[in-house]
Amino acid sequence: MAKRPSTTFGFARTSGLLQKQIRSVSETRGFAQSRLLTHWAEIAGPDVAAISRPVEVSYGRGGFGATLVLLTTGAQAPMLEMQKDRIREKVNAVYGYNAIARVRITQTAATGFAEGRASFDHRPAKPHETAPSPAAVAEARTLTGDVADDGLRLALERLAANVISKTNARG
Repeated sequence: MAKRPSTTFGFARTSGLLQKQIRSVSETRGFAQSRLLTHWAEIAGPDVAAISRPVEVSYGRGGFGATLVLLTTGAQAPMLEMQKDRIREKVNAVYGYNAIARVRITQTAATGFAEGRASFDHRPAKPHETAPSPAAVAEARTLTGDVADDGLRLALERLAANVISKTNARG
């Protein structure tokens, strides 16, 4: 039988290239099946996935019956608590056997699920930081007066005025 020629032209799927790395990272959290993380909405259902995220699978000392830890907001925890048995059944269907014996609910703040969430809002300007003094602007203008390019000269002038204002404010 003749071998069919390849149509990929030497390219490989990204999922195939990253499979090993994704598996090792997900196994550090106890997830033997990374599909539990990547397809959580399909496994748990859209209503449960909207209010929870799988965080960790921890195994007991004997190795029998793992615990799945779900992260949710405080207001949604009672709703998940009532659905723990159904969630456990759906997750065990992914594993193919009764790997998960318990489901534990962990609550977090209502702002989000991200670990170490940082605010990217700009810091409000302090009153003395709003504009450099007129004396600093005049001194910066004399320092940058011989720059030929207008855009560069204006940028350097603003920078010099800010540096001079900060220097004068400190000391």
